[in-house]
Amino acid sequence: VQLQASGGGSVQAGDSLRLSCVASGRTSNDVAMGWFRQAPGKERQFVAGIRWSGGNTYYADSVKGRFTISKVSAKNTVYLQMNSLRPEDTAVYYCGLRWGSTVHTATQRYNFWGQGTLVTVSS
Repeated sequence: VQLQASGGGSVQAGDSLRLSCVASGRTSNDVAMGWFRQAPGKERQFVAGIRWSGGNTYYADSVKGRFTISKVSAKNTVYLQMNSLRPEDTAVYYCGLRWGSTVHTATQRYNFWGQGTLVTVSS
């Protein structure tokens, strides 16, 4: 499985961005995908996740109400719509995929990772 993330950029506080993550290779409906982020000097942290089968979504408290994770199954693509961005959202954003339908917040539960896309939010 390969994951290709894209959509990062430099924006002002209050702006929006949409990240995309395309999965290719041997995938399955029995997977979960997540978005994580890693700020300089910090550990990679869970942002949002989605069960591929059923579409249940989960969010970190810090992004609830501002970020939305969604998927288009036909395109094997997961999106992260980020609204009302704040300087503290600045990080490299990674998408991850894990076998099994449970969304986990721990990075070690994920089997595959995309290359990361940088989001910079200035005040």
